[in-house]
Amino acid sequence: MALLLRGLCQYKTPAVSFLFRSISSVYQSGLTMTSSSRILPEIVKPTRDLREYRGIELANMMKVLLISDPSTDISAAALCVAAGSMHDPKELPGLAHFCEHMLFLGTKMFPAENEYSRYLAEHGGYSNAFTAQDHTCYYFDVSPDALNGALLRFAQFFISPLFTPTMTEREVNAVNSEHEKNIPNDTWRMHQLEVILANPNHSYCNFATGNRDTLWNIPQEKSIDVRGALMRYYESSYSANLMNLIILGKENLDELQSMVESMFSGVVNSNNEMPKWPENPYGDSEVQYRVNTVPIKDIRHLKVIFPIPDHSENYKCMSDGYLSHLIGHEGPGSLLALLKKRHLANNLAAGGVSLSRGNTVFKLDIELTPDGLKQVDDVILYVFQYLQLLRDSGPKAWIWEETIKIAKIMFEFQDKIRPQLYVAGLSSELHKVSMEDALSHGLQSAQYNPELITSVLDKMTPDNCLIIVSAKEFEPEMNLKEPYYGIDYSRQKIEPELIKKWSERMSSDSHGMSIPTPNEFIPEALDLKPRDTNNGIIPRLLRDEEYSRLWYLQDNEFHLPKGVVRAEIYSPLAYLDPLNANLTAMCVSLLKDLLTEKVYAATLADLHMGISNTKYGLELLFKGYDDKLHNLLKIVLEKITDFVDEVEPSRFDMAKDVMVRGLKNWADDQPYIHSLFYLDYLLFEKKISYAERLEQIDEVTLENVKKFFEKFLRTLKFDILVCGNFTADDALELADTFESYFNKKSKPLPTSELIRHREVKIPPGGNFIFKVDHRSSVSSCATILFQTGLQSSRENVIVELIESIASEPCYNQLRTEEQLGYIVASQVRRSHGTLGLKFLVQSNRNPAYVDGRIDAFNEKFRETLRDMPDEQFEQHKSSLMVRKSEKPKKLSERAVRLWNEISSQQYNFDRQVIELSVLENITRQDIVDYYEKYIASSSPDRKRLGIYVVSREGETEVITPELGQPAATAQNITMDEVHAWKQGQELYPAVVPCVSVHKAKL
Repeated sequence: MALLLRGLCQYKTPAVSFLFRSISSVYQSGLTMTSSSRILPEIVKPTRDLREYRGIELANMMKVLLISDPSTDISAAALCVAAGSMHDPKELPGLAHFCEHMLFLGTKMFPAENEYSRYLAEHGGYSNAFTAQDHTCYYFDVSPDALNGALLRFAQFFISPLFTPTMTEREVNAVNSEHEKNIPNDTWRMHQLEVILANPNHSYCNFATGNRDTLWNIPQEKSIDVRGALMRYYESSYSANLMNLIILGKENLDELQSMVESMFSGVVNSNNEMPKWPENPYGDSEVQYRVNTVPIKDIRHLKVIFPIPDHSENYKCMSDGYLSHLIGHEGPGSLLALLKKRHLANNLAAGGVSLSRGNTVFKLDIELTPDGLKQVDDVILYVFQYLQLLRDSGPKAWIWEETIKIAKIMFEFQDKIRPQLYVAGLSSELHKVSMEDALSHGLQSAQYNPELITSVLDKMTPDNCLIIVSAKEFEPEMNLKEPYYGIDYSRQKIEPELIKKWSERMSSDSHGMSIPTPNEFIPEALDLKPRDTNNGIIPRLLRDEEYSRLWYLQDNEFHLPKGVVRAEIYSPLAYLDPLNANLTAMCVSLLKDLLTEKVYAATLADLHMGISNTKYGLELLFKGYDDKLHNLLKIVLEKITDFVDEVEPSRFDMAKDVMVRGLKNWADDQPYIHSLFYLDYLLFEKKISYAERLEQIDEVTLENVKKFFEKFLRTLKFDILVCGNFTADDALELADTFESYFNKKSKPLPTSELIRHREVKIPPGGNFIFKVDHRSSVSSCATILFQTGLQSSRENVIVELIESIASEPCYNQLRTEEQLGYIVASQVRRSHGTLGLKFLVQSNRNPAYVDGRIDAFNEKFRETLRDMPDEQFEQHKSSLMVRKSEKPKKLSERAVRLWNEISSQQYNFDRQVIELSVLENITRQDIVDYYEKYIASSSPDRKRLGIYVVSREGETEVITPELGQPAATAQNITMDEVHAWKQGQELYPAVVPCVSVHKAKL
């Protein structure tokens, strides 16, 4: 499990031309040119992929994948080194992760601690990194014209980092804050529990994140030089022959290669052997145990872990994937179908997991019901009975061939993804596969090997597993505690009699379980439909009637046989009050449960559906290959209109249990999530809290759900978007299908009921503080909003530009310099047609102190804007233009943009072009004036709201004027006063559409 990324603050900043350096200028900068790179075998790519690829090995044995994409609007690079937390010295847990942090903070060529982030921020870029068990990955994206300068700075991470004493001592606080953020997170806690249950002498068994104690306090007491240890770790582990570099740019391959050779040939090659750990961390001494543990949230999970043979070098055989497909299947006859039928489980996930190079485990994670928790041994028996069914059936060539067929279709017709994610994924992948298989993972030469499949199955037995059960109910029996997260658990050897029972009964009964039938959703027609006359990106309104409104856009950007259909089923009943909000959510939960077996095969064929409840009703989403999309849509719509008669009381009880626990568990979400929720709670015209929904939970009965949904269906209105490889006739047919399933039970909703919510207006000069406690987190959070007014093209780009300029200095001052916390962000807030700028810091400091530091930053930033040279301002404008000019990378992203306009009823489908045009004419004085009016502390027009989420430790820090505090005029709002406060404020007017809907008609 990789360590989490480095915070929320995204550096969105300026793009200015950075001319490609000539060879002479490279020599002058002290860099090295070499032409001794070795060209690696040709890379297998999809036939439709117009990018050019080249794999090379530099003279220092660094492997490099070059990707030339002249059409790209963002360039990116990633470097992955085969060194991670399993390389930590025993006396310094977390050192690899700490090293990852330190590389961002200055190099000999660029000593300023924020030089790298500043450069990216000034050229439309963003960076991040993560540390995993056996590798560490660094990556960034940037304006295409600035790739050369970004690579120059990036390369120095791996040549001459400074590890300055000051930053070493300061940055350990950021590592500690990152760990504190993870302490109440059950995912992190479960991972750490699995780690400490491994062989204590194995490198896998460690504390990967580190904290201030392991990386500073205890080493100081033992006279360990932490900075020296960092440098020794870096020098011994960061060898060029263990590095993979991926670069994607608009330059041709020769230019990219020249760039890389000049900048990365100076990385030292220590000729390190590729580290491997052939011994599995779960050996004979670690299996045959049952571990019970108590989570933070009220969740119930059963995890079964099998150490299995490591077949990573035989990746073309895909043996683990074959078993993951079958064991994790959710269709008829599956293990999950049986567990749900017997009311023992709600969900199941299964798959092989590479813990590090050389060792693998297979994991099943089952979400238990109350009955499932009481009958854990039976649930485990069903697991072994399904595994025995697979052994008895033997590997099936047709199943393997079907999964390969789907994978080949997905490979050939794959969507593009954001360059940064693309290169980061490839850089990690290159430690597992050859260069020629980097994109395909060997798919084109896949080899069916039933013996490998059998060898894995043979290890998935009752005497070769570790069982972990997580539930609140175990609290009284806990007798062990993990030291870093405070995880309570107990560990007992599984009785030999139980292992014998499981073994003897594995073959006794399959209980109706079976292998899946052939997948009927695999697409067959993969051609593009006849082309439409509309070559733009603005959808047409094909239908605007009482019952429905149909928007249509044929794809003319991505040219793939895919489609997206989105629909809103509007009903004012959905969010009428807390009870109705619960009933709507319950309907969605029951629908998803009933549809699982019917639609799972479609998901495997990369055809997906989603149902969600919103403030306005239900939203439906269908996306994937268009060939069978209509079939999936019919299955879902048929179930929606008739599902209430199929719900069994026992399944309803299970769904209600999940809902109740979900509502209660929200209290343990991260403080920053709470702060954003309460910001909405105060400013939305209507926002129902989790507590209000819990108060009405007893009224959520199966009978009430049935009555409610019957009323829900009586009067409806549809907004439908059909986008992709469809003709106009296809779109109309899809809309007719929608209506055909509802018009027998429904009639059109009156226009007077089609009302969107509005936003509370903070009074000018208002400065309000809302404070709330957090029951489990050791961190607090302060979120400060400056509400600026209604959205318009000009207002939008001004606020975006202010945030773009502020983001890097905000992060640098509050996170890097002042070390207030790991999560630091400045963000634009858009809501119900309004606009604002918010600052968020999750910290172990008192929120009032953090608020004061945010104010101090804003006053300093005010001067920055006033004194900013025009040339620098234009650079920031250019940076924002880079980000705002970025095109969707795939059809689903284009559909999201269109749907946002439709669902918000703004219909500004040409927003990108319009706002870019407005941005060109914004001046520095426009920004200064805007800041002075809406954010400066002295402005009578400023509208300010602060949300304080106080940690479980309380407000122990005393705030003095010297430490900084919010203005004395701040007015507190208590929870009891929220509704009265909201009723006393004005509402902003409803959003005005950019264009009349009627003008969008054919």
